[in-house]
Amino acid sequence: MNTPLLPVGWKRPRGYANGVAARGQQIHVAGMIGWDEHEIFHTDDFALQARQALANVVEVLAAAGATPHHIVRMTWYVTNRDEYREALPGIGAAFRELIGHYDIAMTAVQVVALMEERAKVEIEVTAVIPD
Repeated sequence: MNTPLLPVGWKRPRGYANGVAARGQQIHVAGMIGWDEHEIFHTDDFALQARQALANVVEVLAAAGATPHHIVRMTWYVTNRDEYREALPGIGAAFRELIGHYDIAMTAVQVVALMEERAKVEIEVTAVIPD
């Protein structure tokens, strides 16, 4: 069982957990971007690329017998902080649909560029299937 960590007296963060305690089989998902399984981008829309990247995460987890509920850590690399913030309603809808919970230790950072020129977001995940 994954347990979100909230130090006494701290305000509960919105949309993520400060930390997560977990024990079990670890699954490390490399950075997923907004292209499909054939490495084809279908959009340059930030929210839709994020949706595809999240869907790719779910597919990789499934290959290990894991689900989004096993995710304990997620790191977002975005090429434009303002574009990310503007896309939050669409990102949030995709996140709720595909991932479904927010008890995940999350970090988001803006980077100069990603390796794939059209990529606007890359999402890296660690999941733990409990013993």
